[in-house]
Amino acid sequence: MSNAATFDTRTEANIPGETPLAYSYHRSGATAPSAKSRVVLRERAFLGHLVLRGGAIVLDEAVRAVLGFGLPARPNTLAHSEDGERSIQCLSPDEWLLIVPGGEEFELEGALRNALGDAHYAIVNVSGGQTLLELSGEKARELLMKSTPSDVHPEAFPVGKGVSAVFAKSSLILRRPTETRWELVIRRSFADYLYRWLLDAGEEYAIGVEA
Repeated sequence: MSNAATFDTRTEANIPGETPLAYSYHRSGATAPSAKSRVVLRERAFLGHLVLRGGAIVLDEAVRAVLGFGLPARPNTLAHSEDGERSIQCLSPDEWLLIVPGGEEFELEGALRNALGDAHYAIVNVSGGQTLLELSGEKARELLMKSTPSDVHPEAFPVGKGVSAVFAKSSLILRRPTETRWELVIRRSFADYLYRWLLDAGEEYAIGVEA
């Protein structure tokens, strides 16, 4: 910890936070799901996003010690805590994305640094630069097929898979944590564009936005 500059970005002042999609909701609206909605979009805002880099063995030991579950065993896969609230995704041979409930990220980073000691590693809190969208409904996969060249057929994209993908001429992280739900991890700078794309691509499925 002595060689790392860390700081808690959460303000103590009573200032309401805004999600990366706050402007989009105001500009483009957020029609609630109806009985006709075959796709439902939901933003899971204000989660904690940490990027971990380093050797797999030493990081796996630290993550297990702190969180009680380890890194995913294979590339392009996810690992989850027992309650499903925390996940780790392999992004590259020495890079992982850890997502936890909002408010945990600062203390978690400190605990991981203590567990890692003098190992060679990097931890970067990217929570403010990303958000996570969920897609569910019977036509969610069809909407994805209109948006990405990635093969989202169940045989090619089973539950537990996650990849970096081209999406609507942009890029994001595409994940499938359950049979019925897809996750899109998007950068703040593309949030409005991708939100409007999803509304347009999902119009024929009466897409609804869940608050």
